[in-house]
Amino acid sequence: MDLQLKDKIVIVSGGAKGIGEGIVRSLAAEGAIPIIIGRNENDNKKLFEELLGKGYKAGYVTAELTDPKENKRAIDKVLEQFKRIDGLVNNAGVNDGVGLENGDYESFIASLHKNLVHYYLLVHYALPSLIQTKGSVVNIGSKVADTGQGNTSAYAASNGGRNALTREWAVELLKYNIRVNAVIVAECYTPLYEKWIQTLPDPEEKLKDITSKIPLGKRMTKAEEIADAVVFLLSPRSGHTTGQLVYVDGGYTHLDRAIQ
Repeated sequence: MDLQLKDKIVIVSGGAKGIGEGIVRSLAAEGAIPIIIGRNENDNKKLFEELLGKGYKAGYVTAELTDPKENKRAIDKVLEQFKRIDGLVNNAGVNDGVGLENGDYESFIASLHKNLVHYYLLVHYALPSLIQTKGSVVNIGSKVADTGQGNTSAYAASNGGRNALTREWAVELLKYNIRVNAVIVAECYTPLYEKWIQTLPDPEEKLKDITSKIPLGKRMTKAEEIADAVVFLLSPRSGHTTGQLVYVDGGYTHLDRAIQ
């Protein structure tokens, strides 16, 4: 299936590692031009150069998205180099464990900037170009907004916000024919997931316990499976899909636990 993404300029925040990297690779394979926005220059450059070495087109901007001014600078740099934006994937963020009992105002607000505020700002600054191109937006979210997790109030609030903004923007941008959707992730083994699980007393046993509760295949979702769903939602082939929260999670969030 031709997804009609050849030479489309698509920004992916947090695009150098994990799910973001999977999305960037999937976009490149479809002939799009993924633009990585992330805080680590070395990580950005490494993936960028690998893609170029394989004959793909790509770009990157190093930016600290927790700084509101950096969001505008990043979008301005993309437009300066590529002249337009055809799509935007909000992906950057981290489950940073800012809870209710163990948190405080400063860490809660800082977490919102890590996980939600830049979702708004990147789309806000990219919007004039997205209006011109009739582009599309995909927000990456987490099942934590649906299920809760405990001890991660700020991340849960951020993901609730991501879901709400997906629906809100889908309504607001109907007049421009801009589609906005979200892909919701449950258990996907990324470098951040690995870092978290290694903090536990028995990482191997915990991982086995988690995967045993994933209905489809008793395995983690692969980053490329999430990426392929994102790329389809960005493409004209999903041209009448907007305002949707698409769960790519092997049934983890919604299927009856009794099936275990």
